[in-house]
Amino acid sequence: MTKNQKVEIVKNITEEFKASAAVVVCDFRGIDVPAIEELRIDAKEMNVKVRVIKNTLASIAMKNADIEGIDLTNTNIFVWGEDQLDVTKVVAKFAKANDKFVIKTAFIDGEVSDAAKVEALSKMPSRDELIGMLLQTWMAPVTNFTIGLDALRAQKEEESA
Repeated sequence: MTKNQKVEIVKNITEEFKASAAVVVCDFRGIDVPAIEELRIDAKEMNVKVRVIKNTLASIAMKNADIEGIDLTNTNIFVWGEDQLDVTKVVAKFAKANDKFVIKTAFIDGEVSDAAKVEALSKMPSRDELIGMLLQTWMAPVTNFTIGLDALRAQKEEESA
């Protein structure tokens, strides 16, 4: 890889890290290529990016993106995206299915986080799920009212027959 290619990679990754709400660093040692491709497919569906980046290039990109406090050692795969819940859900789901996939650390909400926080965030409902819950709560009185009216109508019909 030439120096110009490395500079271009660092520039692209820096921009993507700056635009992301969460960056998760995981160890993928011992996981085969088809499993990693499965992770990439799941991530793409949720608009999350997955990439293996050389530690030196990643550390430069993180420094340029004002992400500090993450120690990069051994083999790392980086997962990032604009929605932190989507990123954590993708990583936690894959970690649950693959024992060798280990969540090392993350940069969420401007601070370094551990695997426990990533797991906790992955269990939170997404924005769409929260809106669905809210609508269901708002619709409950209307639904119960219509059920009650229908039961009253059926009772009146039964009494008149």
